[in-house]
Amino acid sequence: MLNSENEAFRDSIGTLDAEGKRKFIFPKKPSGKFYNYRKYVSYFLLAILIANPFIKVNGNQFMMFNVLERRFNIFGFPFWPQDFYIFVLVMITGVVFVTLFTVVFGRIFCGWICPQTIFLEMVFRRIEFWIDGDRGAQMRLDKQEWNAEKIRKRLLKWMVFFLISFLIANVFLAYIIGSDELFLMIEEGPTQQLGNFIALLIFTGVFYFVFAWFREQVCIIACPYGRLQGVLLDNKSINVAYDFVRGEKEAGRAKFNKKEHRALTGKGDCIDCMQCVHVCPMGIDIRNGTQLECTNCTACIDECDAIMKSVGLPKGLIRYATEDEIEKKAPFRFTARMKGYTAVLMILLGIVTGILFLRNDVEVDVLRLPGQLYQHKGDNISNVYTYKIVNKSMKDFKDIHFELISQRGSIKTVGQSHFSVKREGISQGTLFIEISQYHLEKDKTKIRIGIYEGRRLIERTTTNFLSPRTFN
Repeated sequence: MLNSENEAFRDSIGTLDAEGKRKFIFPKKPSGKFYNYRKYVSYFLLAILIANPFIKVNGNQFMMFNVLERRFNIFGFPFWPQDFYIFVLVMITGVVFVTLFTVVFGRIFCGWICPQTIFLEMVFRRIEFWIDGDRGAQMRLDKQEWNAEKIRKRLLKWMVFFLISFLIANVFLAYIIGSDELFLMIEEGPTQQLGNFIALLIFTGVFYFVFAWFREQVCIIACPYGRLQGVLLDNKSINVAYDFVRGEKEAGRAKFNKKEHRALTGKGDCIDCMQCVHVCPMGIDIRNGTQLECTNCTACIDECDAIMKSVGLPKGLIRYATEDEIEKKAPFRFTARMKGYTAVLMILLGIVTGILFLRNDVEVDVLRLPGQLYQHKGDNISNVYTYKIVNKSMKDFKDIHFELISQRGSIKTVGQSHFSVKREGISQGTLFIEISQYHLEKDKTKIRIGIYEGRRLIERTTTNFLSPRTFN
Protein backbone atom coordinates (compact mmCIF):
# COMPACT_ATOMS: atom_id res chain seq x y z
CA MET A 1 0.00 0.00 0.00
CA LEU A 2 1.15 3.58 -0.63
CA ASN A 3 2.88 4.99 2.43
CA SER A 4 1.44 8.48 2.67
CA GLU A 5 1.73 10.89 5.57
CA ASN A 6 -1.71 12.28 4.83
CA GLU A 7 -4.43 9.66 5.26
CA ALA A 8 -7.24 12.18 5.79
CA PHE A 9 -8.82 11.21 2.46
CA ARG A 10 -9.87 7.91 4.03
CA ASP A 11 -12.10 9.73 6.52
CA SER A 12 -14.53 10.81 3.79
CA ILE A 13 -15.61 9.83 0.30
CA GLY A 14 -14.44 11.54 -2.88
CA THR A 15 -17.85 13.00 -3.72
CA LEU A 16 -18.14 15.09 -0.55
CA ASP A 17 -16.49 18.41 0.18
CA ALA A 18 -14.94 19.52 3.48
CA GLU A 19 -18.38 20.52 4.81
CA GLY A 20 -19.92 17.15 3.96
CA LYS A 21 -21.98 18.45 1.04
CA ARG A 22 -22.37 16.69 -2.31
CA LYS A 23 -19.53 17.56 -4.70
CA PHE A 24 -20.78 17.04 -8.24
CA ILE A 25 -18.13 15.39 -10.42
CA PHE A 26 -17.21 16.65 -13.87
CA PRO A 27 -14.86 13.97 -15.21
CA LYS A 28 -12.72 14.50 -18.26
CA LYS A 29 -13.82 12.60 -21.36
CA PRO A 30 -11.80 9.36 -21.36
CA SER A 31 -10.00 7.93 -24.36
CA GLY A 32 -7.47 5.21 -25.04
CA LYS A 33 -7.04 1.48 -25.52
CA PHE A 34 -8.92 0.28 -22.44
CA TYR A 35 -11.75 2.73 -23.00
CA ASN A 36 -12.24 1.38 -26.51
CA TYR A 37 -12.29 -2.17 -25.17
CA ARG A 38 -14.85 -1.15 -22.57
CA LYS A 39 -17.04 0.37 -25.27
CA TYR A 40 -17.06 -2.89 -27.25
CA VAL A 41 -17.90 -4.91 -24.13
CA SER A 42 -20.52 -2.42 -22.97
CA TYR A 43 -22.45 -2.21 -26.23
CA PHE A 44 -22.38 -5.98 -26.57
CA LEU A 45 -23.81 -6.37 -23.06
CA LEU A 46 -26.36 -3.61 -23.70
CA ALA A 47 -27.57 -5.43 -26.81
CA ILE A 48 -28.00 -8.62 -24.77
CA LEU A 49 -29.73 -6.79 -21.92
CA ILE A 50 -32.22 -5.10 -24.24
CA ALA A 51 -32.88 -8.17 -26.41
CA ASN A 52 -33.29 -10.77 -23.63
CA PRO A 53 -36.95 -10.10 -22.68
CA PHE A 54 -38.04 -9.96 -26.32
CA ILE A 55 -36.47 -13.23 -27.48
CA LYS A 56 -38.68 -16.31 -27.42
CA VAL A 57 -37.47 -19.91 -27.13
CA ASN A 58 -40.21 -22.43 -27.97
CA GLY A 59 -42.72 -19.68 -27.25
CA ASN A 60 -41.14 -18.96 -23.88
CA GLN A 61 -39.53 -15.62 -22.99
CA PHE A 62 -35.73 -15.99 -22.87
CA MET A 63 -35.38 -14.04 -19.60
CA MET A 64 -38.21 -13.12 -17.23
CA PHE A 65 -38.34 -12.49 -13.49
CA ASN A 66 -42.04 -12.21 -12.71
CA VAL A 67 -41.85 -11.75 -8.96
CA LEU A 68 -45.56 -10.96 -8.66
CA GLU A 69 -46.66 -14.31 -10.10
CA ARG A 70 -43.51 -16.11 -8.91
CA ARG A 71 -42.60 -17.24 -12.39
CA PHE A 72 -39.09 -17.05 -13.77
CA ASN A 73 -37.66 -17.85 -17.18
CA ILE A 74 -33.90 -18.31 -17.43
CA PHE A 75 -32.43 -19.04 -20.88
CA GLY A 76 -35.90 -20.00 -22.06
CA PHE A 77 -36.52 -22.56 -19.30
CA PRO A 78 -39.49 -21.80 -17.02
CA PHE A 79 -39.03 -22.00 -13.26
CA TRP A 80 -41.93 -22.17 -10.83
CA PRO A 81 -42.25 -21.62 -7.05
CA GLN A 82 -41.56 -25.35 -6.64
CA ASP A 83 -38.14 -24.71 -8.24
CA PHE A 84 -37.23 -21.95 -5.80
CA TYR A 85 -34.42 -24.05 -4.33
CA ILE A 86 -32.77 -24.08 -7.78
CA PHE A 87 -33.03 -20.30 -7.94
CA VAL A 88 -31.42 -20.04 -4.50
CA LEU A 89 -28.57 -22.33 -5.58
CA VAL A 90 -28.03 -20.26 -8.72
CA MET A 91 -27.89 -17.08 -6.63
CA ILE A 92 -25.40 -18.64 -4.20
CA THR A 93 -23.29 -19.79 -7.15
CA GLY A 94 -23.38 -16.26 -8.55
CA VAL A 95 -22.25 -14.80 -5.22
CA VAL A 96 -19.35 -17.26 -5.03
CA PHE A 97 -18.41 -16.45 -8.63
CA VAL A 98 -18.38 -12.70 -7.95
CA THR A 99 -16.40 -13.35 -4.75
CA LEU A 100 -13.78 -15.38 -6.61
CA PHE A 101 -13.64 -12.78 -9.38
CA THR A 102 -13.11 -10.02 -6.81
CA VAL A 103 -10.40 -11.92 -4.93
CA VAL A 104 -8.50 -12.42 -8.20
CA PHE A 105 -9.33 -9.33 -10.30
CA GLY A 106 -10.65 -6.78 -7.81
CA ARG A 107 -13.68 -4.72 -8.87
CA ILE A 108 -13.37 -5.45 -12.57
CA PHE A 109 -17.07 -6.40 -12.53
CA CYS A 110 -17.99 -2.84 -11.51
CA GLY A 111 -15.94 -1.18 -14.22
CA TRP A 112 -16.69 -3.51 -17.12
CA ILE A 113 -19.92 -5.46 -16.56
CA CYS A 114 -22.19 -3.69 -14.05
CA PRO A 115 -25.32 -2.25 -15.77
CA GLN A 116 -25.12 0.88 -13.59
CA THR A 117 -21.62 1.67 -14.88
CA ILE A 118 -22.43 0.76 -18.48
CA PHE A 119 -25.52 2.97 -18.65
CA LEU A 120 -23.89 5.88 -16.81
CA GLU A 121 -20.51 5.91 -18.54
CA MET A 122 -21.36 4.60 -22.00
CA VAL A 123 -24.80 6.15 -22.51
CA PHE A 124 -25.64 9.10 -20.28
CA ARG A 125 -22.17 10.61 -19.89
CA ARG A 126 -21.42 10.27 -23.59
CA ILE A 127 -24.63 12.22 -24.30
CA GLU A 128 -23.55 14.77 -21.71
CA PHE A 129 -20.16 15.18 -23.40
CA TRP A 130 -21.98 15.66 -26.71
CA ILE A 131 -24.34 18.36 -25.36
CA ASP A 132 -22.34 20.11 -22.62
CA GLY A 133 -18.78 19.51 -23.81
CA ASP A 134 -15.75 18.13 -21.95
CA ARG A 135 -14.78 18.68 -18.32
CA GLY A 136 -13.81 22.36 -18.61
CA ALA A 137 -16.91 23.26 -20.63
CA GLN A 138 -19.18 21.47 -18.16
CA MET A 139 -17.65 23.25 -15.18
CA ARG A 140 -18.04 26.63 -16.89
CA LEU A 141 -21.63 25.82 -17.84
CA ASP A 142 -22.42 24.82 -14.25
CA LYS A 143 -21.21 28.21 -12.95
CA GLN A 144 -22.75 30.13 -15.84
CA GLU A 145 -25.85 32.27 -15.34
CA TRP A 146 -29.17 30.92 -16.61
CA ASN A 147 -29.00 32.49 -20.04
CA ALA A 148 -30.41 31.18 -23.32
CA GLU A 149 -27.45 28.85 -23.95
CA LYS A 150 -27.61 27.18 -20.53
CA ILE A 151 -31.40 26.79 -20.63
CA ARG A 152 -31.24 25.28 -24.12
CA LYS A 153 -28.51 22.78 -23.18
CA ARG A 154 -30.13 21.83 -19.87
CA LEU A 155 -33.58 21.28 -21.39
CA LEU A 156 -32.13 19.25 -24.26
CA LYS A 157 -30.07 17.09 -21.91
CA TRP A 158 -32.91 16.54 -19.47
CA MET A 159 -35.34 15.64 -22.25
CA VAL A 160 -32.90 13.13 -23.79
CA PHE A 161 -32.15 11.66 -20.34
CA PHE A 162 -35.87 11.30 -19.63
CA LEU A 163 -36.50 9.61 -22.99
CA ILE A 164 -33.67 7.12 -22.45
CA SER A 165 -34.87 6.48 -18.87
CA PHE A 166 -38.35 5.79 -20.27
CA LEU A 167 -36.94 3.28 -22.78
CA ILE A 168 -34.88 1.56 -20.06
CA ALA A 169 -37.99 1.39 -17.88
CA ASN A 170 -39.89 -0.37 -20.69
CA VAL A 171 -37.15 -2.98 -20.99
CA PHE A 172 -37.03 -3.41 -17.20
CA LEU A 173 -40.81 -3.82 -17.06
CA ALA A 174 -40.64 -6.45 -19.83
CA TYR A 175 -38.34 -8.50 -17.58
CA ILE A 176 -40.93 -8.36 -14.77
CA ILE A 177 -44.37 -8.65 -16.38
CA GLY A 178 -43.26 -10.21 -19.68
CA SER A 179 -42.87 -8.70 -23.13
CA ASP A 180 -46.34 -9.89 -24.19
CA GLU A 181 -47.95 -7.89 -21.37
CA LEU A 182 -45.82 -4.88 -22.27
CA PHE A 183 -46.94 -4.99 -25.92
CA LEU A 184 -50.54 -5.47 -24.76
CA MET A 185 -50.25 -2.31 -22.66
CA ILE A 186 -48.89 -0.41 -25.67
CA GLU A 187 -51.71 -1.73 -27.86
CA GLU A 188 -54.57 -1.14 -25.40
CA GLY A 189 -53.28 2.13 -23.98
CA PRO A 190 -52.42 3.27 -20.44
CA THR A 191 -56.04 3.52 -19.27
CA GLN A 192 -56.65 -0.20 -19.85
CA GLN A 193 -53.38 -1.18 -18.13
CA LEU A 194 -53.25 1.47 -15.42
CA GLY A 195 -51.27 -0.61 -12.90
CA ASN A 196 -48.54 -1.46 -15.39
CA PHE A 197 -48.45 2.12 -16.66
CA ILE A 198 -47.99 3.51 -13.15
CA ALA A 199 -45.17 1.00 -12.58
CA LEU A 200 -43.59 2.15 -15.86
CA LEU A 201 -43.67 5.79 -14.73
CA ILE A 202 -42.19 4.88 -11.33
CA PHE A 203 -39.32 2.98 -12.99
CA THR A 204 -38.76 5.89 -15.37
CA GLY A 205 -38.53 8.29 -12.44
CA VAL A 206 -36.11 6.02 -10.59
CA PHE A 207 -33.80 5.60 -13.59
CA TYR A 208 -33.92 9.33 -14.36
CA PHE A 209 -33.05 10.18 -10.74
CA VAL A 210 -30.17 7.68 -10.69
CA PHE A 211 -28.55 8.61 -14.00
CA ALA A 212 -29.28 12.33 -14.06
CA TRP A 213 -28.40 13.18 -10.46
CA PHE A 214 -27.52 10.33 -8.05
CA ARG A 215 -24.99 8.75 -10.42
CA GLU A 216 -21.77 7.50 -8.78
CA GLN A 217 -23.45 7.72 -5.35
CA VAL A 218 -25.18 4.43 -6.20
CA CYS A 219 -21.79 2.67 -6.22
CA ILE A 220 -20.68 4.33 -3.00
CA ILE A 221 -23.86 4.44 -0.91
CA ALA A 222 -26.47 2.05 -2.31
CA CYS A 223 -24.43 -0.88 -3.66
CA PRO A 224 -23.06 -3.24 -0.98
CA TYR A 225 -20.41 -4.63 -3.30
CA GLY A 226 -18.06 -1.70 -2.70
CA ARG A 227 -18.11 -2.45 1.02
CA LEU A 228 -17.63 -6.14 0.36
CA GLN A 229 -14.44 -5.60 -1.61
CA GLY A 230 -12.68 -4.36 1.52
CA VAL A 231 -13.08 -7.84 2.99
CA LEU A 232 -12.19 -9.74 -0.17
CA LEU A 233 -9.19 -7.85 -1.52
CA ASP A 234 -5.66 -8.47 -0.33
CA ASN A 235 -2.16 -7.65 -1.55
CA LYS A 236 -2.34 -10.53 -4.05
CA SER A 237 -5.49 -9.29 -5.84
CA ILE A 238 -5.13 -7.68 -9.26
CA ASN A 239 -6.39 -4.09 -9.22
CA VAL A 240 -6.07 -0.84 -11.10
CA ALA A 241 -3.07 0.36 -9.13
CA TYR A 242 -0.57 3.20 -9.10
CA ASP A 243 3.06 2.08 -9.08
CA PHE A 244 4.15 4.27 -6.16
CA VAL A 245 7.63 2.72 -6.11
CA ARG A 246 8.31 3.98 -9.62
CA GLY A 247 6.18 7.11 -9.33
CA GLU A 248 7.53 8.42 -6.02
CA LYS A 249 11.01 6.93 -5.59
CA GLU A 250 13.04 8.54 -2.78
CA ALA A 251 12.27 12.22 -3.40
CA GLY A 252 8.58 12.10 -4.35
CA ARG A 253 6.95 13.32 -7.54
CA ALA A 254 8.46 15.55 -10.18
CA LYS A 255 6.76 18.80 -11.16
CA PHE A 256 4.55 18.99 -14.22
CA ASN A 257 6.40 20.20 -17.34
CA LYS A 258 9.65 20.74 -15.44
CA LYS A 259 12.56 19.04 -17.13
CA GLU A 260 14.47 17.59 -14.24
CA HIS A 261 17.15 14.94 -14.37
CA ARG A 262 15.42 12.26 -12.32
CA ALA A 263 18.60 10.25 -11.81
CA LEU A 264 20.12 13.27 -10.02
CA THR A 265 17.08 14.54 -8.15
CA GLY A 266 15.82 11.10 -7.07
CA LYS A 267 12.25 11.97 -8.05
CA GLY A 268 9.81 9.47 -9.49
CA ASP A 269 8.12 9.29 -12.89
CA CYS A 270 4.82 10.82 -11.72
CA ILE A 271 4.83 14.45 -12.87
CA ASP A 272 1.81 15.38 -10.72
CA CYS A 273 -0.24 16.48 -13.74
CA MET A 274 -3.50 15.47 -11.98
CA GLN A 275 -4.97 14.05 -15.20
CA CYS A 276 -5.69 10.69 -13.53
CA VAL A 277 -7.80 12.60 -10.98
CA HIS A 278 -9.58 14.74 -13.57
CA VAL A 279 -10.60 11.73 -15.69
CA CYS A 280 -11.82 9.63 -12.75
CA PRO A 281 -15.65 9.31 -12.77
CA MET A 282 -15.59 8.72 -9.00
CA GLY A 283 -13.54 11.82 -8.20
CA ILE A 284 -10.67 10.03 -6.41
CA ASP A 285 -6.90 10.14 -6.63
CA ILE A 286 -5.70 6.65 -7.55
CA ARG A 287 -2.26 7.56 -6.24
CA ASN A 288 -3.61 7.31 -2.69
CA GLY A 289 -3.93 3.54 -3.11
CA THR A 290 -6.94 1.17 -3.21
CA GLN A 291 -10.10 3.03 -2.22
CA LEU A 292 -13.75 2.22 -1.64
CA GLU A 293 -14.91 4.44 -4.50
CA CYS A 294 -12.66 2.95 -7.22
CA THR A 295 -14.59 0.80 -9.71
CA ASN A 296 -11.54 -0.28 -11.75
CA CYS A 297 -12.86 1.50 -14.84
CA THR A 298 -9.30 1.94 -16.26
CA ALA A 299 -9.86 5.60 -17.28
CA CYS A 300 -6.81 6.61 -15.21
CA ILE A 301 -4.68 3.95 -16.95
CA ASP A 302 -5.44 5.34 -20.41
CA GLU A 303 -4.89 8.92 -19.31
CA CYS A 304 -1.61 8.20 -17.51
CA ASP A 305 -0.29 6.16 -20.44
CA ALA A 306 -1.00 9.10 -22.77
CA ILE A 307 0.86 11.50 -20.45
CA MET A 308 3.81 9.13 -20.04
CA LYS A 309 4.08 8.79 -23.80
CA SER A 310 3.99 12.56 -24.27
CA VAL A 311 6.88 13.13 -21.82
CA GLY A 312 8.94 10.23 -23.12
CA LEU A 313 8.54 7.87 -20.15
CA PRO A 314 7.48 4.20 -20.15
CA LYS A 315 3.77 3.43 -19.90
CA GLY A 316 2.31 1.44 -17.03
CA LEU A 317 2.75 3.87 -14.14
CA ILE A 318 -0.92 3.09 -13.47
CA ARG A 319 -1.82 -0.43 -14.54
CA TYR A 320 -3.49 -3.69 -13.59
CA ALA A 321 -1.21 -5.08 -10.89
CA THR A 322 -1.12 -6.59 -7.41
CA GLU A 323 0.32 -4.74 -4.45
CA ASP A 324 2.98 -7.43 -4.08
CA GLU A 325 3.97 -6.97 -7.72
CA ILE A 326 4.49 -3.23 -7.19
CA GLU A 327 6.18 -3.33 -3.82
CA LYS A 328 8.03 -6.65 -3.91
CA LYS A 329 8.23 -7.34 -7.67
CA ALA A 330 6.47 -10.64 -6.96
CA PRO A 331 4.61 -12.18 -9.95
CA PHE A 332 0.92 -13.01 -9.68
CA ARG A 333 0.19 -16.39 -8.11
CA PHE A 334 -3.03 -18.34 -7.74
CA THR A 335 -3.14 -18.55 -3.94
CA ALA A 336 -4.65 -21.22 -1.71
CA ARG A 337 -7.52 -18.83 -0.95
CA MET A 338 -8.31 -18.47 -4.65
CA LYS A 339 -8.08 -22.23 -5.13
CA GLY A 340 -10.53 -22.73 -2.25
CA TYR A 341 -13.09 -20.38 -3.79
CA THR A 342 -12.59 -22.08 -7.16
CA ALA A 343 -13.22 -25.52 -5.65
CA VAL A 344 -16.44 -24.31 -3.98
CA LEU A 345 -17.55 -22.70 -7.25
CA MET A 346 -16.89 -25.90 -9.23
CA ILE A 347 -18.87 -27.95 -6.71
CA LEU A 348 -21.82 -25.56 -6.84
CA LEU A 349 -21.74 -25.46 -10.65
CA GLY A 350 -21.76 -29.26 -10.70
CA ILE A 351 -24.72 -29.41 -8.32
CA VAL A 352 -26.73 -26.80 -10.25
CA THR A 353 -25.95 -28.47 -13.60
CA GLY A 354 -26.98 -31.87 -12.25
CA ILE A 355 -30.23 -30.51 -10.82
CA LEU A 356 -31.10 -28.77 -14.08
CA PHE A 357 -30.52 -31.95 -16.09
CA LEU A 358 -32.52 -34.05 -13.61
CA ARG A 359 -35.31 -31.50 -13.27
CA ASN A 360 -38.66 -33.00 -14.26
CA ASP A 361 -41.13 -31.33 -16.60
CA VAL A 362 -43.94 -32.20 -14.20
CA GLU A 363 -44.26 -31.39 -10.51
CA VAL A 364 -46.90 -33.40 -8.60
CA ASP A 365 -48.13 -33.04 -5.02
CA VAL A 366 -50.65 -35.44 -3.52
CA LEU A 367 -51.64 -34.52 0.05
CA ARG A 368 -54.21 -35.96 2.41
CA LEU A 369 -57.19 -33.70 2.93
CA PRO A 370 -56.72 -32.04 6.35
CA GLY A 371 -59.13 -33.16 9.07
CA GLN A 372 -60.34 -36.24 7.17
CA LEU A 373 -59.83 -39.75 8.55
CA TYR A 374 -60.02 -43.01 6.66
CA GLN A 375 -63.34 -44.59 5.70
CA HIS A 376 -64.45 -48.21 5.53
CA LYS A 377 -65.89 -49.30 2.22
CA GLY A 378 -66.57 -52.99 2.61
CA ASP A 379 -63.20 -54.73 2.79
CA ASN A 380 -61.45 -51.59 1.53
CA ILE A 381 -60.09 -48.56 3.33
CA SER A 382 -60.49 -45.21 1.58
CA ASN A 383 -58.54 -41.97 2.04
CA VAL A 384 -59.30 -38.64 0.38
CA TYR A 385 -56.53 -36.45 -1.07
CA THR A 386 -56.00 -33.24 -2.96
CA TYR A 387 -53.63 -33.22 -5.91
CA LYS A 388 -51.79 -30.50 -7.80
CA ILE A 389 -49.98 -31.05 -11.12
CA VAL A 390 -47.71 -28.32 -12.48
CA ASN A 391 -46.69 -28.62 -16.12
CA LYS A 392 -43.33 -26.81 -16.40
CA SER A 393 -42.78 -27.73 -20.04
CA MET A 394 -43.79 -26.02 -23.27
CA LYS A 395 -46.06 -28.89 -24.41
CA ASP A 396 -49.53 -30.05 -23.41
CA PHE A 397 -49.93 -33.29 -21.47
CA LYS A 398 -53.02 -35.26 -22.46
CA ASP A 399 -54.72 -38.37 -21.07
CA ILE A 400 -53.27 -37.87 -17.57
CA HIS A 401 -54.31 -40.39 -14.90
CA PHE A 402 -53.09 -41.82 -11.59
CA GLU A 403 -52.17 -45.42 -10.73
CA LEU A 404 -50.92 -47.06 -7.54
CA ILE A 405 -47.40 -48.48 -7.89
CA SER A 406 -46.54 -49.83 -4.44
CA GLN A 407 -49.85 -51.50 -3.41
CA ARG A 408 -52.84 -53.07 -5.01
CA GLY A 409 -55.73 -50.68 -5.01
CA SER A 410 -57.55 -48.07 -7.04
CA ILE A 411 -57.47 -44.32 -7.49
CA LYS A 412 -60.60 -42.43 -8.38
CA THR A 413 -60.45 -38.74 -9.25
CA VAL A 414 -63.45 -36.50 -8.67
CA GLY A 415 -64.72 -35.59 -12.12
CA GLN A 416 -62.93 -37.05 -15.12
CA SER A 417 -60.59 -39.98 -14.52
CA HIS A 418 -58.43 -38.86 -17.45
CA PHE A 419 -57.66 -35.18 -18.02
CA SER A 420 -55.20 -32.80 -19.69
CA VAL A 421 -52.69 -30.25 -18.36
CA LYS A 422 -51.81 -27.39 -20.67
CA ARG A 423 -48.25 -26.20 -21.14
CA GLU A 424 -47.08 -24.05 -18.25
CA GLY A 425 -50.45 -24.86 -16.70
CA ILE A 426 -51.71 -26.21 -13.39
CA SER A 427 -54.34 -28.87 -12.75
CA GLN A 428 -55.66 -29.55 -9.27
CA GLY A 429 -58.51 -31.46 -7.73
CA THR A 430 -59.56 -34.24 -5.37
CA LEU A 431 -59.04 -37.99 -5.53
CA PHE A 432 -59.86 -41.08 -3.46
CA ILE A 433 -57.47 -43.98 -2.91
CA GLU A 434 -58.90 -47.35 -1.88
CA ILE A 435 -56.75 -50.26 -0.69
CA SER A 436 -57.89 -53.62 0.63
CA GLN A 437 -57.56 -53.87 4.41
CA TYR A 438 -55.78 -57.21 3.99
CA HIS A 439 -52.87 -55.45 2.20
CA LEU A 440 -52.30 -53.04 5.07
CA GLU A 441 -50.17 -53.94 8.08
CA LYS A 442 -49.68 -50.57 9.81
CA ASP A 443 -51.87 -47.60 10.70
CA LYS A 444 -49.76 -45.38 8.43
CA THR A 445 -48.42 -46.75 5.16
CA LYS A 446 -46.26 -44.88 2.70
CA ILE A 447 -47.61 -45.44 -0.80
CA ARG A 448 -46.16 -44.59 -4.22
CA ILE A 449 -48.32 -43.15 -6.97
CA GLY A 450 -47.51 -43.03 -10.66
CA ILE A 451 -48.69 -40.22 -12.92
CA TYR A 452 -49.18 -41.47 -16.48
CA GLU A 453 -49.75 -39.85 -19.83
CA GLY A 454 -51.52 -42.66 -21.61
CA ARG A 455 -49.29 -45.63 -20.83
CA ARG A 456 -46.11 -43.54 -20.29
CA LEU A 457 -45.00 -42.90 -16.73
CA ILE A 458 -44.07 -39.21 -16.47
CA GLU A 459 -43.67 -38.75 -12.71
CA ARG A 460 -43.82 -40.49 -9.34
CA THR A 461 -44.84 -39.16 -5.95
CA THR A 462 -45.37 -40.54 -2.44
CA THR A 463 -47.93 -39.90 0.28
CA ASN A 464 -49.19 -41.48 3.50
CA PHE A 465 -52.23 -43.73 3.72
CA LEU A 466 -54.05 -44.00 7.07
CA SER A 467 -55.91 -47.14 8.22
CA PRO A 468 -56.96 -48.88 11.45
CA ARG A 469 -54.02 -50.00 13.61
CA THR A 470 -54.19 -53.71 12.62
CA PHE A 471 -56.39 -56.26 10.91
CA ASN A 472 -54.54 -59.38 12.05
